[in-house]
Amino acid sequence: MIVMQTDIALLQSRIGYSFKDKTLLIRALSHSSYINERQGGGECNERLEFLGDSVLGFITAEYFYTNLKTYPEGELTKMRASTVCEKSLCVFARKIGLGEFLLLGRGEIYTGGRERPSILADAFEALIAAIYLDGGIDEAKKFVLGFVKEASSKVSSFHDYKTKLQEITQKNPEESVEYVHVGESGPDHDKRFEVEVHLNSNVIGRGIGKSKKVAEQEAAREALILMGINLDQ
Repeated sequence: MIVMQTDIALLQSRIGYSFKDKTLLIRALSHSSYINERQGGGECNERLEFLGDSVLGFITAEYFYTNLKTYPEGELTKMRASTVCEKSLCVFARKIGLGEFLLLGRGEIYTGGRERPSILADAFEALIAAIYLDGGIDEAKKFVLGFVKEASSKVSSFHDYKTKLQEITQKNPEESVEYVHVGESGPDHDKRFEVEVHLNSNVIGRGIGKSKKVAEQEAAREALILMGINLDQ
């Protein structure tokens, strides 16, 4: 299979980016099985995949750090891992129909390579790198965040209890929420912190965690339950 100009135009339309250097896009689509069968050789997408993995990780980390200000490091790490795992990247790739544009060897084509999660995820990372090299970090961000924002919203909405509590209490300007550190226990390598959340000086929730921020989230969670808030919304 050779990538035709019509295929390139269609894929660029789907991703919302037009390449100045079309060879970068073709390389991102070139699986090693395809290159191995070509007499003229060429470069497969593995090096781009390596770079794309780092670009994706940076963009995702920066987005979470900037937009999820109440999250502790551990929660941010888990969310990033969930958002950029092979399963998620495969879903992203399928949203743009990336599989139909891939350049694969005959064996991969016959054995369903266009739908294989590992191939789709790798190609998606290679595509990120190609956009980054061709258009810079801003263009890469535009592309990546279109997927990351949607995926992360399905994860973050269940965990950021402090923000949820703040949104509810802000509807009544006279109400004031304060998190109070009331104690800690355990050895230095395994500390446990206890936090209370106060609403107008009344304790409405308590939480315990490995850090003050985790304990605050747990206290907010308990407060929301006490208030009868559905935490699944």
